[in-house]
Amino acid sequence: MMRVAAHPELDKGHGHERKDHSQVGLRVDTAERLLTEVASMNVANFLVRPKRRYVERYSQPEAWEKLDLEQQLELTHEVAGLPSELTDPDLEAKLFDLLILRLQLALLRAEPSFAGLRKRVEEIAGLLEEMDSIPMVREQMGLIQEIQTDDFWQDVTTPILENVRKKLRALVKLIERVKRKPVYSDFIDEIGIEQETQLPGFSHATFARFRDKARAFLREHENHPTIRKVRQNEALTAHDLSELERLLLQAGIGTAQDLIQAKEASEGFGLFLRSLVGLDRQAAMDAFARFLVGRNPTSHQIEFIDLIVNHLTEQGYMDAARLYESPFTDLNPMGVEGIFPSEQVGELLGILKEIRQHAAAA
Repeated sequence: MMRVAAHPELDKGHGHERKDHSQVGLRVDTAERLLTEVASMNVANFLVRPKRRYVERYSQPEAWEKLDLEQQLELTHEVAGLPSELTDPDLEAKLFDLLILRLQLALLRAEPSFAGLRKRVEEIAGLLEEMDSIPMVREQMGLIQEIQTDDFWQDVTTPILENVRKKLRALVKLIERVKRKPVYSDFIDEIGIEQETQLPGFSHATFARFRDKARAFLREHENHPTIRKVRQNEALTAHDLSELERLLLQAGIGTAQDLIQAKEASEGFGLFLRSLVGLDRQAAMDAFARFLVGRNPTSHQIEFIDLIVNHLTEQGYMDAARLYESPFTDLNPMGVEGIFPSEQVGELLGILKEIRQHAAAA
C-alpha cells in the first residue's frame, strides 16, 4: 500500500514546533492499521470461520485502497467485532487511543461531547507535565504543554489529534495510578445525552403506546412457539419475524406503520421484540457457559458476567460499548479490559454479537 508522506510544518506555538499530517496520510495510516488487524484474524477461530471470505478479502492491501459504500457496510456488519490475534498489552495506551478516537469523532460530527473529551486530554497532559524528570516525557514536553493552551485547540484537526495519540499513548502508563483514576473514571459523559429520534408523522406518545401494548401482548402469549424463541436466544428466521408481525397486526396491537417505525428505531424488528421481552435468564447464562468451561474465574470476573446477564435479562441484547460504562466501570475503571485478558475480551464480544444476531434474523 502506498504510504503518503507527512505535510511539512504548518505552524509553531509557544516556542516549539507544531506539525500536522494530511487527511490523506491519516486515512492511509488508519487503513494500514485495520488491514493488519484483519490479517491477524485466525480463520480457524469458530467466530471468524463463518466470515472467512470477508476476512480473506480484507486481508489484502488492495482491498483498502478505495472503499465504496457496499464495502464499508461489509466491514461494519461482517468483519467489525471479530476477534483478532493482534494484541497490545498496554491497556492504558489503548484507553488513550479510545479517548482520542472519540475526540476525533466528536470533532467531525460537531458533537457537544467534544468539550468534555478535550478536558480529559488536557488533564492527562497536565499530569504528564509534572513528570518532566522522565526523559521520554521530557522529549514530548513541547507538545504536552501546548495541548493545555487554547491556541492548540483553535482549528484543531483529526490529523493533529492523531499525532497527539501517537506521541503520548506510550507515556500514559507512567502516570501514577492514584492520579490516573479521575482521568479514567467513566465514559458515560463521552457518549453524550441520550435522545430519541422523532420520525416524521409519528408522535412519541403514539409510539410509546404501541410499545406498551406490544410488550403486554408478548408477555400474555409468551408460550407461543415463536415468541418463546425470542426469549430463549434461539436464532430467528425471516419467517419467524413475518409471523410475529402478523400476530401483532391481527390482534390490533399496531399498524403497519408502527412496525416500520419499530424496525427503524431498533435496527430490526427482532431486536425491537427482544428489547420488549428481554432474554430468559437461564438462556443468558447458557450463552456464557462455553466461555467459563475449563476456566477458574475470579470473583470480579464472575460478578462482571453476572452484570452482563442482568442486562441481557432486562434489555434482551447488549452493545459492546456498554462494557466500558457504568456499572461495569464500577468494578474497574477500564471496563471489561480491566477485568479480563485481551483474548477473553474478544470471546465475550463474540458472544454478545451472537446473541444480537440471533434476534436480528438472517
